[in-house]
Amino acid sequence: MILCLLFYASYRQTRSAYSGWWCLSLVAFLAGNLVYLLTGTPHQVWADPLGNGLVVGGAFCVWAGARSLRLLPTPLWQVLAAPAITAVASALENPASNEWSGGLVYLALMAVGMGLATRELVLLEPRSSYINRSLALAAGVLTLFYACRWPVYLMEGPEGPGFRTFFSPAVTSLLIVGLLVTVSFSMTALSNEQLINGLNERANRDGLTGVLNRRAFMELAAREVHRMDSSGTASTLIMADLDHFKSLNDKHGHAAGDAAIQAFASACVASIRSTDLVGRYGGEEFLILLPGAEQETGEIIAGVISRALAAAPTPPGVVFPTVSYGVAASAIADADLPRMIKAADAALYEAKALGRNRVVCAGRQN
Repeated sequence: MILCLLFYASYRQTRSAYSGWWCLSLVAFLAGNLVYLLTGTPHQVWADPLGNGLVVGGAFCVWAGARSLRLLPTPLWQVLAAPAITAVASALENPASNEWSGGLVYLALMAVGMGLATRELVLLEPRSSYINRSLALAAGVLTLFYACRWPVYLMEGPEGPGFRTFFSPAVTSLLIVGLLVTVSFSMTALSNEQLINGLNERANRDGLTGVLNRRAFMELAAREVHRMDSSGTASTLIMADLDHFKSLNDKHGHAAGDAAIQAFASACVASIRSTDLVGRYGGEEFLILLPGAEQETGEIIAGVISRALAAAPTPPGVVFPTVSYGVAASAIADADLPRMIKAADAALYEAKALGRNRVVCAGRQN
């Protein structure tokens, strides 16, 4: 109960999917075990199927929570299907007199649920994190326990000596409590770690477009230019500016201007490699760094971006502006980012002077 309250407080603060799923799993485990207290009473006929379904539901909530750590959504029906099957199987095996009604299905689906959670935690990056390893280990131990418990139950039944000694409800409860505490503290640490990473990510991104903001771009691009230069590899910088942007704002309002900026940023991201960098330099100006690319490549990429912007859907009655580009290679600026920006800015100014909607490369006769 205490763990559940702690995680609910975490969920209210962060609204993270992981905290929500983990709260649900703790509630399901707690409610399921409370319902089991009615075993041996006249209420056993409904209590045991409900308890089995709740505990299996808790295992699949752990799986959904592990998937959310990898930013993967889980449809609700996939979480509810296993507990529903468990409850039905238990209800069909005379639960009024059979304390282990639906036992085979219950044990099998517990192993499946925890096994799926273990897989997601093993795949979670970074794999070297001690938090990830402890989570995967805890879930793996519980998976192994239920995977062994199922065949012993099948061969001996719930009254068999091996099952009563090593896999009894008392042993299971102790193991689950220990593992829940371990996993809960590990997941709390992971939640804090992801919250900090999320804050850092938001601090580095432009709020309107999602691309790098000016500060983050300058830091990352300077580092990348230096790294490329150290290995004897060129880099190319593109400075882009939307033409007649003020006229668009004056005629259609700032919402149209924001839509144009967002569309251009999307066109940039869709046109470059995952290793390239794009950032909003200010207003309607953007910078794009192409590590390892020559100046001619920058000219080609600028054309690709303009064509992508021209094909983008527009708000009713709005025509997105054209774009002017200045392109500068690291070789003409001694692989110094501020000098590359200055050279690209001068080329962009020339593109504007020549009539806009064109690409001008620094150091080239146009």
